[in-house]
Amino acid sequence: MSANTYLTPEERAVLESARVGIAGAGGLGSNCAMHLVRAGVQHLTVVDFDVVNESNLNRQFFFRDQLGQKKVEALKENLLRIDPATDIRAVDAKIDAASVKEIFADCDIVVEAFDVVDAKVMLVSSFASSGKNLVTASGLAGWGRSNEMRVRKMGNIVAVGDGETAVGANAGPASPRVGIAAAMQANSVVAILLGKEV
Repeated sequence: MSANTYLTPEERAVLESARVGIAGAGGLGSNCAMHLVRAGVQHLTVVDFDVVNESNLNRQFFFRDQLGQKKVEALKENLLRIDPATDIRAVDAKIDAASVKEIFADCDIVVEAFDVVDAKVMLVSSFASSGKNLVTASGLAGWGRSNEMRVRKMGNIVAVGDGETAVGANAGPASPRVGIAAAMQANSVVAILLGKEV
């Protein structure tokens, strides 16, 4: 049962009955999942194949004593500390075009939280004409320029970020902007579920 007392009973029921899929448990996915659980979402499917390493700790919802653990298991552990009643399906797998639709078949919304452009394109392509809502992110590297982060809606796809600033030698992934994008993704998911403007 969600502890979010700022919602109406009807809103709580919507969030508690929905299942949200998260493709990737890194900076975007781990922080988005944290926000969704705090918002009252009770059913998550989180998919990733990686392990927690030292370089993740600057922006991802993991802790030093979880180094070497599978990300999906470490994230599940952390989310259950927020709300032990949350149903978290932790899938240790690499998503590809052949498996993506089956993995997220029972999800009402899917969050794209990949680091690699090709993986982002694959996920968007898989769901673009499916009618399933997809929340993606692009352009969140570096520092500052918070006002350039925005939400764009294109049919069943919502994209957050500045759409331009890619991770590179002069713009690494840092907690503040990654966190803003993850929060925007979670906010968009909750808005879609509750029938509000994204």
